[in-house]
Amino acid sequence: MREQISVNKAIKIGHLIVNIPVFTAIIGSPAFALYLSKQNLIPGWGIGIAFLIGFVLAWLIWSYMITKWRIWAFENVRNVHELKKRAIQEKLIWNDGNIFEKTEIRNSEDKIKLRNLEKKFEKEDEHKEDYSLPPKIEIFYSKVYSYFELGVSILIIGVGIYFLLKGETKSYILGTIMSVIGLYSSAKELRKIFNNKPLIIIDNKGIKTKNIGFRNWASIKNEEVIQEGYGKSAKSYLTYFYDEDEYEKMKIDSLNVTHRELENIIRTYRTRNNKNKR
Repeated sequence: MREQISVNKAIKIGHLIVNIPVFTAIIGSPAFALYLSKQNLIPGWGIGIAFLIGFVLAWLIWSYMITKWRIWAFENVRNVHELKKRAIQEKLIWNDGNIFEKTEIRNSEDKIKLRNLEKKFEKEDEHKEDYSLPPKIEIFYSKVYSYFELGVSILIIGVGIYFLLKGETKSYILGTIMSVIGLYSSAKELRKIFNNKPLIIIDNKGIKTKNIGFRNWASIKNEEVIQEGYGKSAKSYLTYFYDEDEYEKMKIDSLNVTHRELENIIRTYRTRNNKNKR
């Protein structure tokens, strides 16, 4: 029986064998062209051509390597649902049906292997209980995050005051706008700093959020932590359906838990609840 590897390890290997060659092609091609140009071996406009060559080469590398990684990863990882979700979040692969997903290079053998691997998605993922977690978890606003945001807000106020003191009409308008924004943001962060009530409570019985109150696990389904957006602008949310068709979506970026930690938390308490029902 083939040894199973973790989702984290598969993702790390994916970045190594897919993204590193891709970025090397994108950066390396124009860098090499710049070197050749400085040596007077190619004209200056050749650097622009190298950018285009680098992009095309990078896309070809991704299109070929991502297929090989898909096959290897889904063959060796047990929790294929989690793997696929993480791979999409970390920009290794695209969502099903996306136009860019259709550019993956797959020969007939690859297509057969991927079709056979679809059977693994018929099974639910298996998750181990994290025994280090207490009977109940309370999640609050992150003090570190709030103090950082407060510092930025105070800086904005300071810049606004600077423009106000200049006395010029344009500076006065800009200073007023910045001061108002800074004051509003400061007030918002101060409320978070002095808020000592938990925003989310999770235990063996269910989930309670500040938005909808308590719901037991029996009324909750499809609970997960999702990310929306790209790069540094990406936002994380706790989402789940409850009471049949109601939907909770709570932003967690300003809380004292990361999206990976929260994923582990909700899986563990769901597992504990399932154990108690047996």
